Amino acid sequence: MNGDFSAISVRISGVYEEIAKTHCSSKSYSLGNVKLKTIELIHLIRRTICPQLSQDETTDGQESLMKAMRLLEKLILDIQPHLSEEEASSITSKFLDGLPTVAKKLVKDVRAAYEGDPAAQSVEEIMIAYPAYEAISIYRLAHILYSLKVPLIPRIMTEYAHQKTGIDIHPGARIGTHFFIDHGTGVVIGETCRIGDHVKIYQGVTLGAKSFELDENGNPIKGIKRHPDIGNHVVIYAGATVLGGSTVVGDNCVIGGNVWLVHSLKPGEKIYSNP
Repeated sequence: MNGDFSAISVRISGVYEEIAKTHCSSKSYSLGNVKLKTIELIHLIRRTICPQLSQDETTDGQESLMKAMRLLEKLILDIQPHLSEEEASSITSKFLDGLPTVAKKLVKDVRAAYEGDPAAQSVEEIMIAYPAYEAISIYRLAHILYSLKVPLIPRIMTEYAHQKTGIDIHPGARIGTHFFIDHGTGVVIGETCRIGDHVKIYQGVTLGAKSFELDENGNPIKGIKRHPDIGNHVVIYAGATVLGGSTVVGDNCVIGGNVWLVHSLKPGEKIYSNP
């Protein structure tokens, strides 16, 4: 037995050395730990903004917010060790300043859901049972950090929401007030998408890129406008796909289910079948 185990130990050592050569990331911090702490950050902040959803009745919102800000500052320093404590503190402070605006927008999002869905019996039902509320609330938090150019954390936040709800909103998207996603499963909203106020979309909608511009090496060019702009008071029904950075859907448009749209619509246009 001892001989067999020694042989296996030697094999384990060799295999581990081979695996170590293939590691994708050279970062010194634990990616798994960053992910877990980011999820904890989400729960702490949502406990402050939506205390009714908290499972911990022993911790008040102000205490949760204090813990969240300490955790965020530490996370920022973990993933950006070149920053000083003063710089990390400044980013954390700016994020904190943005939270009241997020809270006000979420009230409007809940109101839009309640008024836009005849099946909704109360705002409490929307907050606790509608996946869109969870996805949108996490997105709005992540968007602040994205705007502050914090790497990794905002993407972890929205991907956590994606895993829980089936709704994929990139933290870079810019979304106005009174936003409602009905049902929600399979919705995709790309990084450079801009959405106005009072927009309602249904399950399976994609607001994505039509194609990618490539550099001289054939790699996609990052940081360019790839996703559509959606105006105010627009309704997009289930399964519709709207693509392209130059595609602009004007105010008060209606896009029917399963429509494939790669061109702009003038304000007030209604399209119910593929052109």
